Amino acid sequence: MKKDQLLTRRRVLLAGGAALGAAGTAGLFALGTTGGPGPEPSAGGATAAGGGATTPAGGATAPTGGAPVRRLPVTPSTYRLQPLTGYGEARTGPRRPRVRREPLLRLSGRGRTMVLTFDDGPDPRYTPGILDTLREYDVRAMFFVCGEMAADNKDLLARMADEGHVVGNHTWSHPLLTSLTRGRIRSEMESTCDVIEDAYGERPQWFRAPYGAWNRAAFQLGAELGMEPLAWTVDTLDWTTPGTRTIIDRVEYGAAPGVVVLSHDAGGDRSQSVRALRAYLPQLLDDGYHITVPRRQYA
Repeated sequence: MKKDQLLTRRRVLLAGGAALGAAGTAGLFALGTTGGPGPEPSAGGATAAGGGATTPAGGATAPTGGAPVRRLPVTPSTYRLQPLTGYGEARTGPRRPRVRREPLLRLSGRGRTMVLTFDDGPDPRYTPGILDTLREYDVRAMFFVCGEMAADNKDLLARMADEGHVVGNHTWSHPLLTSLTRGRIRSEMESTCDVIEDAYGERPQWFRAPYGAWNRAAFQLGAELGMEPLAWTVDTLDWTTPGTRTIIDRVEYGAAPGVVVLSHDAGGDRSQSVRALRAYLPQLLDDGYHITVPRRQYA
């Protein structure tokens, strides 16, 4: 499926969404302690991860609370995560990778540090505008890409690499993983790892489950492929096209040390998301927030 079809698939799956789970705390990226991300479904024993209280109808989130390839300088305040999955000795040696039971939801540590993340792309209609704004303010972000979108827009992944952003795996076709067999889940993940490596220059170190619907197989397979699971703390719900001002308000209201913000750069009309970023990013910087990306520390 391409571009707008991702939004159609999202809306169909949301119709059968189940109650959302909660999560615990740990690590430099912490496991969240608040409720789920709103309308993202959970099924088949999955953990649907996110942060902040939301209404069942998907109302506004009430929050609680560098780079691969051409590497840019890493500031002292850039946070690092000691790997738990398949890196270093765990990847090539006899040890089996340790597997998380819940996704990471927020950045912990000192300072007013936040992470901006964008899902479902890249889309040549909207991703370049987001990249332009990030470059203007010298900010790095994370992009969780779908393989079928990345395969058609490898130039945008190359640009992300050149400009110091982190690219994560968001599966090939954005399915509900809890409805798939282990073989299908692995195929969705592995094929996306391959296209990211081909276009970006490195295999992804981060994974996000579509719809925030996680299960044991997703955690295990992600770990086997050397990826850490990352969810979010503040959901902009921008995929519902609530209006540029609403998206801005959700980010600014939810801003806090350690917050991971979820937005989208594909899957429908994302012009509101592009405009909102241009407004809230300079405001966050003026408020003293350091917008960063995680750097993995190899074992």
